[in-house]
Amino acid sequence: MITKDAIKETVYELYRQAVIVLGDDVKKSLEDALKIEEHELARLNIEAILKNIELAEEKGIPMCQDTGLPVIFVKLGNVEVENLREGIEEGIKKATTDIPIRPNIVDPLTRENTNINVGDYIPPIDIELIDEDYIEITILPKGFGSENNNAMKMALPAEGIEGIKEFVVESVLKAKGKPCPPTVVGVGIGGTSDLCLKLGKKALLGKIGERNPDPQIAKLEEEIIEEINASGIGPMGLGGKTTTLDVKILKAHTHTAGLPVGVCIQCWADRHATTRICDE
Repeated sequence: MITKDAIKETVYELYRQAVIVLGDDVKKSLEDALKIEEHELARLNIEAILKNIELAEEKGIPMCQDTGLPVIFVKLGNVEVENLREGIEEGIKKATTDIPIRPNIVDPLTRENTNINVGDYIPPIDIELIDEDYIEITILPKGFGSENNNAMKMALPAEGIEGIKEFVVESVLKAKGKPCPPTVVGVGIGGTSDLCLKLGKKALLGKIGERNPDPQIAKLEEEIIEEINASGIGPMGLGGKTTTLDVKILKAHTHTAGLPVGVCIQCWADRHATTRICDE
């Protein structure tokens, strides 16, 4: 039995790691962007971001004041788990008080803050059933400076790959500097209106710089990256070569009459952390 307390402590540690320590793949992509940048203001912005990342790790404090809305991905194997949702919620509450992280979760109408980063249907928990002997938990703290620039289109099948590419690029360029570029862009293709956006968010968990194993999708990722970076929007929207660090695409089968496309934009702080718990 994997206890509720084990889930609680795991989620707490994952949240702490995610908001304080940025993944090596993201840091390397920022360092690579600095190497090729010629625009003086863009260089200053990337240098400031890298210094911010360094200080967060040194001081053990969150790298951004927006510590996000906690999005949880669970891969649930053949294990017995005690009160999974309750354990996750308790871990988030502990993270709020002990790290501490900013209480971000409010009622959408009254705007009253719960002060615990938990609320109705929050955190959203995506559960994937797997044939393994463990449970894997991932937390993605999603800031809303970037989340507010997400987009979804129920495209027509006739629009095809070119239509997908045009919509993704248009959505990112429309956002300009609001999502704190250089961004990471997650794209979901297919499924339903809600599934394509979920896939876009899930795509953000992929390693920066790694291409999709499907050659057609990999080519599409590369073409979108090239078009976005050719815009010159640059770091923080103030000009430069790197507007996006990467584009990650996931696809699902869909209805013969549809072509849903979801675009999920993430700021330079592409924060997430993952671990597994085995039933001993």
